[in-house]
Amino acid sequence: MILRTLVATLAAALLPAAALSQNTIQAGDIVVAQIGPFTVLPAPDPRELNEGIRAALDEINGRGGIQGRRVSLVSLDDTYTFDGFRQQLAVAMEKKPVALLTPLGSATLKGVLDSKLLDNTDIVILNAVPGASVLRAPGHPKLFHIRAGDEQQIHKIVNHARTLNIRSMGVLYQNIPIGSSGLASARAAAAELGGIDIVDAASSTDAAAIAKAASTLAAANPQSALVVGAPKFVGESIAALRAAGISQQIFTLSYLPAPALVKFAGEGARGVGIAQTYPNPRGATLPLQRDFRAAMAKAHPTLTAYTTFHMEGYVTARVFAEAARRSRSLTPTGIAQALHSMAEVDLGGFRVNFARSNLGSSWVDIGVVSGDGKLLY
Repeated sequence: MILRTLVATLAAALLPAAALSQNTIQAGDIVVAQIGPFTVLPAPDPRELNEGIRAALDEINGRGGIQGRRVSLVSLDDTYTFDGFRQQLAVAMEKKPVALLTPLGSATLKGVLDSKLLDNTDIVILNAVPGASVLRAPGHPKLFHIRAGDEQQIHKIVNHARTLNIRSMGVLYQNIPIGSSGLASARAAAAELGGIDIVDAASSTDAAAIAKAASTLAAANPQSALVVGAPKFVGESIAALRAAGISQQIFTLSYLPAPALVKFAGEGARGVGIAQTYPNPRGATLPLQRDFRAAMAKAHPTLTAYTTFHMEGYVTARVFAEAARRSRSLTPTGIAQALHSMAEVDLGGFRVNFARSNLGSSWVDIGVVSGDGKLLY
């Protein structure tokens, strides 16, 4: 354990210089930053968000940039801690970024809000991950959310369960902000919609604790299950639920891609319903999907499969570009004002609108994991 921690720490220290492709910032560039858990978090989400962002920025810069200026990206690793995020934000601010794109981690983002870090930092955050309610109510004037929130995803899941005549749902949740607020959202949705009972079990990330929580829910014999937490926790919990004998319908939120779930749960991933907050990255029906696939193929020719996090990073950078093009001043304040004033923006079948609040999209769908690890919509 000590050796693993030391290796992760050394990797984190080396990552910004060695592992992530960085643009060389030139005079006159518009700078944006991404601070995320590129190490320690055992999931590909931050890297995939980064790849999607860079694909969009390459596309934008290839068309002349924004107001004739190139957009440069600074990427820094926060090692999945709020202290790491705060330290890297200070590093990023030396480059004078106008926006911070897709920071990730419920505990980190809760720390940002609780410490009032944004009150004293001249930056605007666009699209925080996850969409936990605790990060949105009341939120912060400088924190804009593109993705539909966990509350909307869970409402969709509970409503979908009711249409399947499911009358009870077991919620296995991680005891961090995303998990506890997810349980609250499930209870609220069940109370609003009626006809479905919620039973719950909390767990840490310890394997024995997850197994115990899964056994507790299995003993309650609910007609369905919902897992809420960080991606690795979700994958291990779904595997534990299957091992505990839960063969019923299992649902989870949008943070764990289907291929990653298969790695955790194997055959147990089949039939799991995963809420989606962006269009299918494998699709080609919408103009957005076609633009995304073309940009990814050009920026990352060796990638053979695209995930929802690739799409999310791409969409985030596109929304930033729309606000920057309409901004009267390319400053954080100018970007925030432009986001509110530009009303509904259609990116090619996916619409974002910050006119009424800092919540941009309510788009939610549910995909089902197939036997070969693909997501069927």
